[in-house]
Amino acid sequence: MPEFTSDVTIDDIAVRDTNVSSAVDEPVRAMILDMLAEEALSVTEIDDDLEGRGYDRTLNTVRHHVNELRDAGLVEVARLEEQNGGTTKYYRANTIVLSYALPDDARDDIGEMAHALAPDVAALVADLEAEYGETIDRIADEMAPCAHCRSQKYETYLLLTVLRRAFVEGTVRNERDDPPTR
Repeated sequence: MPEFTSDVTIDDIAVRDTNVSSAVDEPVRAMILDMLAEEALSVTEIDDDLEGRGYDRTLNTVRHHVNELRDAGLVEVARLEEQNGGTTKYYRANTIVLSYALPDDARDDIGEMAHALAPDVAALVADLEAEYGETIDRIADEMAPCAHCRSQKYETYLLLTVLRRAFVEGTVRNERDDPPTR
């Protein structure tokens, strides 16, 4: 029987956080998360906004979706307001979920930019591993369900998580220090 082999290289890494994935698998939750990335809203305001977009759900259903996003750590209470003898919670997204498809003709441009940046990223990863290697190993060991599962690239996932969060922090800081002009 012939053996099929080819030189296949890894071009990309897709990150799928199970907590995030299950929370945003429902399209309306992804929409709510997107709304809350723009401003803090109460459940009633979210419900009104969804209704304006053609999604007619009960207030309890919207509350359930917000609670699922909160339980997954994607939204949090931004502020509390006392109104009519009760307290209204205003929620804000602390995570942005991106779900896009690149244009077919962008592959070469993306590859060129990635190739130019790769040495800097390799140096950054080496610095992270040198300074935090024991911490990375400890966390990866806690993530692995068994000794045989270490080959599932837990370290890669951790490093991507660190880099992704640093990217967000750096981008937010850059936008705050140098707001975009229109």
